[in-house]
Amino acid sequence: MDSIYALNLRHLAALSVIARAGSMSAAAEQVSLSQPALAQAIGKLERLLDIRLFERQAVGVHPTVSGQAWIIRVERALRYLTQAVRLVRRSARLAPLAQIERRVSMVQLRALVAVEHCSSYAVAAEQIGLSQPAVYRAVQELQDALGAELLVRAGRAVRPTDLASRFVRFVRLMLAELRTGLDEIAAGKHGGGRISIGTLPMARPLFLPDLLARFAGAHPAASVEVREAPYGELLMALRHGDIDLVIGGALREPAPANDVEQEHLFDDELFIVGNSAHPLRRKGTATIQDLLAYPWAVPALGVPMRRNWETLFRTHGVEPPTPRIECGSVLVTRGLMLKGEWLTLMSLDQFLFERQAGALAEIPIEGGVLRRRIVMTRRSDWRPTAMQEGFAAMAHAMGAERMHPLP
Repeated sequence: MDSIYALNLRHLAALSVIARAGSMSAAAEQVSLSQPALAQAIGKLERLLDIRLFERQAVGVHPTVSGQAWIIRVERALRYLTQAVRLVRRSARLAPLAQIERRVSMVQLRALVAVEHCSSYAVAAEQIGLSQPAVYRAVQELQDALGAELLVRAGRAVRPTDLASRFVRFVRLMLAELRTGLDEIAAGKHGGGRISIGTLPMARPLFLPDLLARFAGAHPAASVEVREAPYGELLMALRHGDIDLVIGGALREPAPANDVEQEHLFDDELFIVGNSAHPLRRKGTATIQDLLAYPWAVPALGVPMRRNWETLFRTHGVEPPTPRIECGSVLVTRGLMLKGEWLTLMSLDQFLFERQAGALAEIPIEGGVLRRRIVMTRRSDWRPTAMQEGFAAMAHAMGAERMHPLP
């Protein structure tokens, strides 16, 4: 079981109270627990985390270095939970709830997250290792505590309401913050740490492998999870806290969401690409009219590369032709280029190996092609660990080297 679900929200909330009060007795009164019960709860938490959270002295208690770092993570996590509850109560036109940590439990939150994801009590129960009645009961108790319905029946399935999906997003951010706190604790004791990144086609062939190799050499105890998926899926995972960074996307204008930031890594030149035996290769430099005579394979509408392709024609005063094939897979598109007189638009990194093998080649055009800005995307409120910040800094450094190659 994920160790964060063994945490008690009420006990976590008490940490900040203890730190501010400077004594167990004063804090116990504020959190409505007896001093022995509070001391026992903190002792249990310290054993679970395998760290000492507070230094006990005759004049009171104060957080250790590790304890203070954990408290910061807990406070951030509980703020996400507060936002989630406030969202539900406001949508239901209900008064705010105080002391959220006393009203909901990790079991309830875990059950709702699973059901919202699976749209089934039975599948959710199997996924998290609880009985179906236990999952159903936990979700009902959570809905009662919040005063709002989050799930509705749709035949045999369970459909989360829009409110439930928005609530779960904040819960997932809360869980991500706690996991990061656990990771910081583990890294402090054993070194290493963990970062999860999403990657897009432009970064996969060269930039990301180079970055991973350099990072692994500098941080031999760290681990990196790499996730490949369409941009929309990666953006959602980023905004839910499931991944920390998205690397290799083109700059989106306007920004795809108001809670993410796009950080410039480098500028990338785009090329018209075709088979190395393509008729336009024999011409030398093609005109925009030449490009209209051949079939194109490009991504779907709305994708930045599709907009770049459309801009290529419009900057030459010509409306873009209707693409014969719309495909977002670079792998499939590269394969198609080998099968005939197809054309596409690509970054050099995306067809470099085929170019070196003499299979694909760029087709020069009068007036040149285009450049695009490649970015790294993170949540605006992301608080990285030292290791994660080091990874992001290394990505920026490599991007700067790409912009200004070393002699």
